[in-house]
Amino acid sequence: MPVITIDSPRLTKKQKSDLVESFTKTASRIMELPEESIIILIKEIDSEDVGVGGLLLCDRDS
Repeated sequence: MPVITIDSPRLTKKQKSDLVESFTKTASRIMELPEESIIILIKEIDSEDVGVGGLLLCDRDS
C-alpha cells in the first residue's frame, strides 16, 4: 500500500478532492496498482510554520 504525503498551504475541500483524485489515478497507472491501494495524506502548513533562508515564509511574502 503506497502512501503519498503532500505538504501544502491551506486548500479548499474541492482542491483537496481534485488533488487526491489526480494523484491516485496517476500513481495507480504508473505503479500498476489498484486505485484502492493508494493512500493520500494532505498536511496543511501555514506560512508562519515554514522557514527558508533564515526567514519565515510569512515574513518573506510581506
